[in-house]
Amino acid sequence: MHLVKKIEIIANSFETNKILDGLDQSGVHGHAVIHNVTGKGLRGEATEDLDTLMGENVYIIAFCMPEHLKPVVEHIRPILNKFGGTCYISDVMEIRSLKCVASL
Repeated sequence: MHLVKKIEIIANSFETNKILDGLDQSGVHGHAVIHNVTGKGLRGEATEDLDTLMGENVYIIAFCMPEHLKPVVEHIRPILNKFGGTCYISDVMEIRSLKCVASL
């Protein structure tokens, strides 16, 4: 087991490619994207009652080694500040061995 950083981003779907490009440029090459996320945050409730996908939110989850975190923040923060959204980062344990990860 080893410590990794979990990155959770909720943003407008129009910014998905910019965010994923930022993760990739930071050395984070794996992620999952969940579309049509609804919920309630500081800006109120985000619902799926729009006729189009204009207001659709996405949830992006990715994991990285701690040394990749600073470049991730440098790439993602300006996107979120300009277009809105939120990002949470936490410490989690990955159960695969580092040797296994290095061979991928």
